[in-house]
Amino acid sequence: MANKEYILYNGEAFAIEWYYAPNGRSAAREYYDGLNNRHKEKFLALVLTMGRTGKILNRQKFNAEGDGIYAFKPQPDRFLCFFYTGRKIIVTNGFQKKTQKLPRSEKDRALSARQDYTNRVEEECYYDDN
Repeated sequence: MANKEYILYNGEAFAIEWYYAPNGRSAAREYYDGLNNRHKEKFLALVLTMGRTGKILNRQKFNAEGDGIYAFKPQPDRFLCFFYTGRKIIVTNGFQKKTQKLPRSEKDRALSARQDYTNRVEEECYYDDN
């Protein structure tokens, strides 16, 4: 993916971005691109609400998952994310919910992505690397 589109939505309350790994791939974006239009619309509705207002009060639609990781929850999908300074939300990975509990492997992917993002932003190379 040569041309990275970081910004998913730039709202009044938050800018919501896709996370890109050092190899240039975005697991969350690739998952989203594979969804049907109805599932995409459900996710985008949550993104627009969060970006515009800064909150989603329904915990069945957006919830803290611990360790600073949050989830957009458009049924049956999940998109994990984290908040970053500068009023940003970074969407790290997406998956289809198959169990009641958040799979540890998905949360670990989000935590790893957050660490990588933070390191690369602090080194001022995240938005410049190819």
